[in-house]
Amino acid sequence: MQMDYLRLIDEYRSEMVRTLSELVQIRSVEEDAVETEDKGLLPFGYGVQEALEYLLYKGREDGFDTENIDNYGGHIEFGGCTLYESGETISVSDEVMGILGHLDVVPEGDGWDFEPYSGAVADGRVYGRGSSDDKGPVIAAYYAMKALKDSGFVPEKKVRLILGLDEETNWKGMEYYFSKVEPPTFGFTPDSDFPAIHGEKGIIVFQIAKKFGKNMDKGLELRSMSGGNAPNMVADSVRAVLRDSSVPSGASSASYEKIREQAALYRAETGHRISVRGIGKNLEISAAGVSAHGATPEKGTNAISILMDFLGRFNFVNEDAAEFIEFYNRFIGFETDGKRLGCGLWDEPSGGTILNVGQIEMDTESVTLTVNVRYPVTLTAEMVYDGMMPLLNQYNLGVVKGKDQKPIYLAADSPLITTLMDVYRERTGDYESRPFVIGGGTYARACDGIVAFGAIFPGDPELAHQKNEFIEIDKLVLTAKIYADAIYRLTKPE
Repeated sequence: MQMDYLRLIDEYRSEMVRTLSELVQIRSVEEDAVETEDKGLLPFGYGVQEALEYLLYKGREDGFDTENIDNYGGHIEFGGCTLYESGETISVSDEVMGILGHLDVVPEGDGWDFEPYSGAVADGRVYGRGSSDDKGPVIAAYYAMKALKDSGFVPEKKVRLILGLDEETNWKGMEYYFSKVEPPTFGFTPDSDFPAIHGEKGIIVFQIAKKFGKNMDKGLELRSMSGGNAPNMVADSVRAVLRDSSVPSGASSASYEKIREQAALYRAETGHRISVRGIGKNLEISAAGVSAHGATPEKGTNAISILMDFLGRFNFVNEDAAEFIEFYNRFIGFETDGKRLGCGLWDEPSGGTILNVGQIEMDTESVTLTVNVRYPVTLTAEMVYDGMMPLLNQYNLGVVKGKDQKPIYLAADSPLITTLMDVYRERTGDYESRPFVIGGGTYARACDGIVAFGAIFPGDPELAHQKNEFIEIDKLVLTAKIYADAIYRLTKPE
């Protein structure tokens, strides 16, 4: 049996690549809800809906049972019964092994070598937004199920591939889905790392905000600042607009020339990318960073931090904006552990706090900084807020609390983790890697009994939320084999 489904996965290689490429070509970034005549409400917009319909159609074509839960999510499933040798059903199981993936993606950002939604196949890779997070792993899980089914395997427990649609944002789809469908008994989400994840830090998203007083002085003003794509992405671009209100109309500003000179010096000193250009009476300053996942901000370079660092060299007449720049540079800057901000917490099972500044919006009246923090598994969100508040109060800054995804933790020697580890080791020969805790937030939090399992291999780069995202085709096939082994091992008749 095992050799049959593994052989089939090899035979499906080209089809698997084609399916993934076509799925990547769908720009499934969450958008505003749309009410349609033929399909009803599309809660996450047209692109996400198209991705859901594409894979559900594929599942039906291949002989799976499928279900669309009011366009908030769906699933593809098979098995769940015990058969006589004659093929007649002996019993039907209530147990469900769930594989929780997602089809939505974060915005593409800039600087791609390939078109982000081309699904380009080159150099043994499939390129495009979502190829590694999470469309590629979902396709690996799908073809693992297909190979098992086509080989004649009938799992004693039902195997259900659950398709989430707003994992990158608010998880409302999964919440709605589980209000209509019983959650699985156990399973995994293919949305993290190998060998296996036995814990995930808590995640909070909040805004640091301040209203500005009116500025009556003439001189160099910071008029606006905007940048970042999402709270859980390291901001890779940001722009600010400055104006010298002391200069008469039509005259040149000596302060603008000084800023241009300082930008050249800053580029030479730091290597950071800063550009300056005139726009009418204003001066626009742009900074470019390197995007990375909010769970690993140290792998990127935050453009907001670059621009704040540069702007800290100048004296602005709008005092509240100047004070906020000072606060940012003193207590956030380029650090990603939250220590200077007062929330650098730590515990033994999972290590320290991870802090990412994802977005900023500023004008002459207010500033809003969106922050994503991942806190240790034995601690709480309130401990993070309590750590920051003395400092924020000192600068008259407010906090607008957002979502709080509680941490999860499963012992490394639990039966599910040990089974997944055995499968991974046998298929890869890697007996050195150990299960670990991550800062990322996956659908393992969506219901009990789920852990993250793959699909990034040890030593491979983290490409989620970055430009030129790709998945290696050989790794895609290997992942499908690992998932097939795991499904087989966890659902085969006793």
